[in-house]
Amino acid sequence: MHAFSRRRSRVVAATATLVFTAAVAAVPSADAAAPAAPPEVVPRAETAALFDDDEGGNANADDPAIWRDSTDPDASLVIATAKEGGLRVYDLDARQVQSVPAPAAPGADDAPGRFNNVDLVHGATSGPGATDLAVVSDRGSDKLRVYRVDGDRPDAPLTDVTDASAPWIFSDSQDEVNEESTAYGLATYTDSATGRSYALVSQNATTRIALLELTTTRRGTVSYRKVRTLSLPAAFTMPDGTKWSPCGAPGEGPQVEGMVVDPETGTLFAGQEDVGIWRLPADLKGAPVLQDKVREYGVPATFDEASDECVAGDDPGFGGARVSADVEGLTLLKQDDGDGYLLASSQGDDTFVAYDRERSDDYEYEGGFRVSAASESLDGSEECDGADVLAEPLGSRYPNGLLVVQDGHTAPEDGDREATGFKFVDLADVLEALDD
Repeated sequence: MHAFSRRRSRVVAATATLVFTAAVAAVPSADAAAPAAPPEVVPRAETAALFDDDEGGNANADDPAIWRDSTDPDASLVIATAKEGGLRVYDLDARQVQSVPAPAAPGADDAPGRFNNVDLVHGATSGPGATDLAVVSDRGSDKLRVYRVDGDRPDAPLTDVTDASAPWIFSDSQDEVNEESTAYGLATYTDSATGRSYALVSQNATTRIALLELTTTRRGTVSYRKVRTLSLPAAFTMPDGTKWSPCGAPGEGPQVEGMVVDPETGTLFAGQEDVGIWRLPADLKGAPVLQDKVREYGVPATFDEASDECVAGDDPGFGGARVSADVEGLTLLKQDDGDGYLLASSQGDDTFVAYDRERSDDYEYEGGFRVSAASESLDGSEECDGADVLAEPLGSRYPNGLLVVQDGHTAPEDGDREATGFKFVDLADVLEALDD
């Protein structure tokens, strides 16, 4: 049986915290005063805990997507990945309505399906008419999985329409798939000029992003073809002329996971976890621009094989001031006339940051917030991976829209079993926090 490795190394927490605290005191920031604690919002509901062990079906909450039922907004759904646990579908009360298993391993020594990220395509042509699709990056098979969303089937709204001939994305053989340098982050968009739909997929443990065009067969199934790839930088020149690369295990590069496309401008925002947030043309034809850096940017670190961790050195003060690695969970809060925000999870300090969506405002930083506990039984979000936001009415529960965030430590946990899940937050509360 193939067991997945984590393939992510973390900076030793105590060392990094002590070094960073000292560096902040020594290096003046753009803002003279220490940043104030961000405002807090609380969730209205949470999903049942998922457990990443044999008893829990190796289910680990990761990334959500909000599907709006235009005919009955109260019947809208949240579709979420659970890694080896496949997909979960929830109603607006955060109750599970469907569980879709990930594909079984093709062989005894091969990896099983492992669903990492999910995004939606609206109005796609699949079968007799236009339909909405949920597109998933399957890290275990290095493929996309595609599901038709049917609101008329409330107990089983997802149907697998992936074509059997769908190719590997980054691998050339099953042996390469088993090496795990496979499909990871995901974002979809539809080109308004051509009507063609695309998926942008990042590669685990590298800096590479692939652009895939979604294609429909005569059978009504969905496949894809690779258009082009682009690699973000893995090494950087610091202001003092020194060279820096994020620390990782041998052969491991600074990967991208959280991604989102602004369909009105054709801009891809990509979170390189240990570096920062990039923006670039979604067709991958232009040069990427580093919009904001994580606080740990430029901090030298050495990989320690004995502990399987990175040990940080002194902070030279070249990093950003708003996001703590990893940067995750990018999502676009779209409002009228191009207004809105780019939201991102600052995983290292359990907060979320917001940037102006408009290019004319230079995507400036607009503030942040924290998703905190609503009660003893309804906790907040910690170490958030994926997030999705929708600024459209969702019936009586969320008339102003909804933010769904992953919670990396759902409380209470069951003994030594680490629990994950998703929190549902009223978007009105988030907008009020950002207006403070």
